[in-house]
Parts: sequence; structure tokens; C-alpha cells
Amino acid sequence: MATLAPALSSPFLCAFHNPTRLHTHKRVAFNIRAAKLPDGVILPKEQPKFQAPFLGFTRTAEVWNSRACMIGLIGTFILELILNKGLLQIIGVEVGKGLDLPL
Repeated sequence: MATLAPALSSPFLCAFHNPTRLHTHKRVAFNIRAAKLPDGVILPKEQPKFQAPFLGFTRTAEVWNSRACMIGLIGTFILELILNKGLLQIIGVEVGKGLDLPL
């Protein structure tokens, strides 16, 4: 599985430039160094290793969340179309009479 990295060209151009080519992009690494480190700053002897998150807002989790949302929305639309009622009417909420809250 290819990793996603920032591309030098836009994804739109890349997708339509050669549609048969797999989209693999080189990872661009930047090394930024200050002219002179401030007083008291010590550089680490070893760079920390980054581990990809297992839980939380990962790319895979967000893709599956959006797919589930799309399936739910389409299912709701189909249900409303078949029953000829809105979702709130289906679950028993009276619609069109306001909230009728005593203020």
C-alpha cells in the first residue's frame, strides 16, 4: 500500500494527466536550520521515532466514518421516499406545529 505524501503537483492534474498510472508520490523532507541556536538550547542526540496512531483521527477511520455517513443518509432518503413521511414523523415527533414550549 502506498503512503500518501504531499505532492508537487495538484491531485486534480495528477489524476487526469495519466489515469492508468498509479499515484505514488515521493515524500518531501525539509531540513530547516536556524543560523544560530539560541543560548541554552541543546540538540537531542537522537531523533524521536514517530509511530502512526492506532486509534483516533486516523485517515482510515475518517474514510470509514464518511462512508458510514453516506450510507446512512442515502438509507434515510430511501426510507422517507418509501414511507412518504419525514424521519421525525416516522419516529413519532409531530411536525409543523412548532415546538410548543411554555416560556
